[in-house]
Amino acid sequence: MIRLGYPVVGVADVVAASAFWTAALDLVESPEWARDTWRTLVRRTDGERVLGLMRSDSPAEPYPRVHLDVLVDTTAEQESEVERLVGLGAQRVEWDSYPPDPDFVVLADPDGNVFCVVDLSQAPSGS
Repeated sequence: MIRLGYPVVGVADVVAASAFWTAALDLVESPEWARDTWRTLVRRTDGERVLGLMRSDSPAEPYPRVHLDVLVDTTAEQESEVERLVGLGAQRVEWDSYPPDPDFVVLADPDGNVFCVVDLSQAPSGS
């Protein structure tokens, strides 16, 4: 039976990427498959695999078709988390594709991989 795994992000510096994402998402490195070119990041609470980091020589895409969303519940929390992530080494991205009244802020990790901080209180209701 096939099943969906967890996202894997290509990075130039596995150690630096691991330091950023473990701090950003309160994860820990798993010793599973750990090597110079790979890290598996897991939840601190239950050890569930959350994110893979793989050494890559290709550059980060400025407009990736697939990206990570990190979720918060309020606008205040979004603002606070954006500042915290920038303090950890994320960069603000000049994003020319924001819709009117966006529910997300686009950042890039220290390796240049684009991700979004999504405020769920502002997400479209679908109605």
